Amino acid sequence: MNQLSRRHLLKAAAACSSIGSLGLSAPAIGQGLTKVTFTTSWIPEGPNLFAYVARDKGFWKKNGLDVSVARGSGSGSAAQAVGAGTFMFGMGATPTVIIQAAKGLPITCIGQLNYDALMGIGVPSNSPITKPKDLEGKKLGASVSSGEYPFLPLYAQKAGFDLSKVQMVQLDSKVRDRSLTEKLVDAVAAFGSSTIPSLASTGSDVRFLLFKAAGVEFYGQSLTTQPSRVKTEPEVCAAFVNGAMEAIRFIMTEPDEALDIFLKANDEVSMTSSGKEYARIGLGLTNLTNLVPEVLQNGLGWADPAKVKAQSELILQYAAGQGAKMPDLAQLFTNQFVGKIKFTEAELAKARKSVEPFRKYVA
Repeated sequence: MNQLSRRHLLKAAAACSSIGSLGLSAPAIGQGLTKVTFTTSWIPEGPNLFAYVARDKGFWKKNGLDVSVARGSGSGSAAQAVGAGTFMFGMGATPTVIIQAAKGLPITCIGQLNYDALMGIGVPSNSPITKPKDLEGKKLGASVSSGEYPFLPLYAQKAGFDLSKVQMVQLDSKVRDRSLTEKLVDAVAAFGSSTIPSLASTGSDVRFLLFKAAGVEFYGQSLTTQPSRVKTEPEVCAAFVNGAMEAIRFIMTEPDEALDIFLKANDEVSMTSSGKEYARIGLGLTNLTNLVPEVLQNGLGWADPAKVKAQSELILQYAAGQGAKMPDLAQLFTNQFVGKIKFTEAELAKARKSVEPFRKYVA
């Protein structure tokens, strides 16, 4: 009996020590998990796959949280819901979050989920368009409401082609991808994170000329919350971010198991003929964007203040609209809760190997 009691005490002490290492207070005896609400920015897909893994694999639970995951209807809506306090945490395309903050929305980015928005020009894999200059004289399908559209003039300037020589075809975003496969246009301006999985999973090979290659760089998705929560509930923010980053490390090193967890959580994806492949490609592309110096040097979730400033200036100039003002970047982005989750050499080797099949889409 004494040995048994001693064993329980040792286990309890170890648990408290683990919690303390995360910057959290040890829960009182009998105290339950802290309930947290979270919204993704879109329907279940590769960029938000981590959330279902963090919830169902127990990464958030391990950090003392009971997180409910709601699917979103766009980055703008998700940012507004977080800013209004409808959800405690959310995720959204970083450029969209910056735009919302520039318009006065109270929101803070507390962790970077991926590091390239994959804005670019999509073409069939066998297209003669191999460089931006080849777009001259071709039909380019584009949607005015899409996030990459405002940056086409900047991309043309940086990439060295004359946008006036490109025949622009205005398309609804719902038919833009299909217009490419039906050869109604020669190329489309879009987010590769959505267009590539959509087309490749149904047998239409596609590749992207990324804006990033011409020096027009934007981060992908960010974790968000209200600025007030960062100040009043830092331990909850730390636990939430820590669990999310642990999940991201897992999906990058164990993508097959992560995909299985995701499909079990989302029947509407797994039951479609192309759903699994759609999610697999989306996950692979998302993981590929995370193998960047920010992560390798500072840990998952860390955002480079210099890049944040440069991106914000471009967004204010080209996309934010009238009345927008440069937000306080020190409040909009914080690295306070990130940098704890890093790769071992063995984990990094696994992550690099797992993303190799997806480089062909953005080469």
